[in-house]
Amino acid sequence: MFKYILGRFGAMLLTLFLVMTLSFWVIRLMPMSIFENPEVSPEVQHKLEERMHLHEPMIVQYYYFLEGIVLRGDFGTSVKMRPGLEVFSIIMERIPPTMVLNFFSLLISIPLGIIAGTVAALKRNRWPDHLISFLIVIFISVPSFVFASLLQYLLTFVFPVFPTLYNAQAPNVWAAFHSMVLPVVALSLNPIATIARYLRGELIETLSSEYMVLARTKGLTQQEATWKHAFRNSLVPIANTIIPMITGIMGGSLVIEKLFSVPGEGGLLIDSILAGDHFLTVALLIFYSLISLITILIVDISYGIIDPRIRIGGGK
Repeated sequence: MFKYILGRFGAMLLTLFLVMTLSFWVIRLMPMSIFENPEVSPEVQHKLEERMHLHEPMIVQYYYFLEGIVLRGDFGTSVKMRPGLEVFSIIMERIPPTMVLNFFSLLISIPLGIIAGTVAALKRNRWPDHLISFLIVIFISVPSFVFASLLQYLLTFVFPVFPTLYNAQAPNVWAAFHSMVLPVVALSLNPIATIARYLRGELIETLSSEYMVLARTKGLTQQEATWKHAFRNSLVPIANTIIPMITGIMGGSLVIEKLFSVPGEGGLLIDSILAGDHFLTVALLIFYSLISLITILIVDISYGIIDPRIRIGGGK
């Protein structure tokens, strides 16, 4: 098991290095200048470029970029969004709203998706199954920002139940949570449908297998056979769906945070790209890539725990 985890961890580090390299070159080759600001004099701009080694060739800039990250944990300094402030500090300030939004989205998505998928499988070809399958198609096909706009129109203008935008200056926790309801709901619909679709398919296949028929002949009820036998055999594909969903939700929150004015990482990434703040953009791309790679690593390790045959095959 140790060799299996070590191999997956090494692959993650190699992928992260490639992502860092690609992000650096793509962002630095963008036509917008880092110091494209008419208020900055040429003399000041020249001094800033020298301090950040921007007057050097690209390969030398890349060397200083890697040296700063590996040796000092320095991802650079913002020059447009928050001039003079380290990009790592800016990212850390924006993490709490993003984490809260994603945490509550997963907290809602996982149980509701499991319940919907289980009901659809147990009520196969009946009206609950048809209704859930119809909603699954809608929630997966329609982008989350469409539901976000629809929720804003219905529940803030037609029926003023929730605020239109997130209130970062809320006087108490309840007011802040109340303003977070709509973005959480908009972000949860697609994950709910994804989990329900996968679980429905796996459970239908498992419930019709021979060992499930044998379990029923031994006297187990449909509910007992489902909970004691069917779910364990569906763990591997469901783990493959739920764990990477963290990354999927964070990717979807890029637009949702912007629509609801949530001061999180998604809005910061969009603003940094539009502003041409290269150091901050590269750091945010590395941040999102690291989260993606960690979730993939967790999936690989969970495979080895759930099914030893995968672990043994990986070792060979």
